[in-house]
Amino acid sequence: MTSFDALDGKIREAKERARRRERLTRQRITLTGQMGEVRVLLAELEQQLAKEDRDVVKLEQGGFFASLFGTKEDRLVKERAEAEAVRQRVHGQRTRLEWLTADLRSIDASLAEVATAPGELDTLLARKERMLIESDDPRGREFERVAVRLADVDAELREYEEARRAGMAVGHAIARVLRSLGGARGASTWDVLGGGAIADMIEHGQLMRADEAAWEAQRALDAFSRELADIGVETSPRLPRVDTRWFADMIFDNVIVDIYKHRKIMNTGREIQQMAQWAEGMVGEITARCDELAREREALADHRQRLLEA
Repeated sequence: MTSFDALDGKIREAKERARRRERLTRQRITLTGQMGEVRVLLAELEQQLAKEDRDVVKLEQGGFFASLFGTKEDRLVKERAEAEAVRQRVHGQRTRLEWLTADLRSIDASLAEVATAPGELDTLLARKERMLIESDDPRGREFERVAVRLADVDAELREYEEARRAGMAVGHAIARVLRSLGGARGASTWDVLGGGAIADMIEHGQLMRADEAAWEAQRALDAFSRELADIGVETSPRLPRVDTRWFADMIFDNVIVDIYKHRKIMNTGREIQQMAQWAEGMVGEITARCDELAREREALADHRQRLLEA
């Protein structure tokens, strides 16, 4: 036991609080950027939705000649489908903005708890510096070096582990999207082979579930990007949109439309699979770094123990 133990404990606690403040500050910057991006997307979508709604109303109120030639109802179904698809995207982005706003409130509350940490750490470090200068213990400076590095490794390891957990959550969320898309792909294959209205209904249901899962996956990606920013990786991954408009094409059911829908589902699945592979690769890199830090931490802890026992 050295005369520095009690002070070292206070320094470790203060340094952890200071590191937490730095980490939260970086996350807040990333989060506000995400919110700004969503607000821009939402404004664009709201303008598009207003236009789609005007087109529907215009077609409902007019179109005498179109009705006379039997095309009004077909066009009206298509326009309503387009408007509903945009409405779903507006709802999704609004929900995403609500999630991000809640995350911001949580970060701000956590920042308030560690607002004074840098000043506390500076005071404690200055106190220890005076003690080391006045001390005649030859182990003092080496013990300080090991203790400081050990605190740094502990904090960095926690940050990488948090990023790894966020990346694994992304993988699970994307897997749910791919399962629903797989169901839609199966129904689409059946539809191409003559499944008819039943296949269309199954396909639409699976696409709606895939769309809902995709928004959850995007939320996980948003959280993952904040954790990546915390370890020095700047990225803003965005999941490809799941197109749910195809159910309107049931009234125009033919093999050409069925093949088009099938290809779109296949392409969307490939794009989302690529995102899953990217997340898996990032998790692999983060895991390797976690292993390195864990080994360094063990070596430092052993060295510190030997200093204490000398």
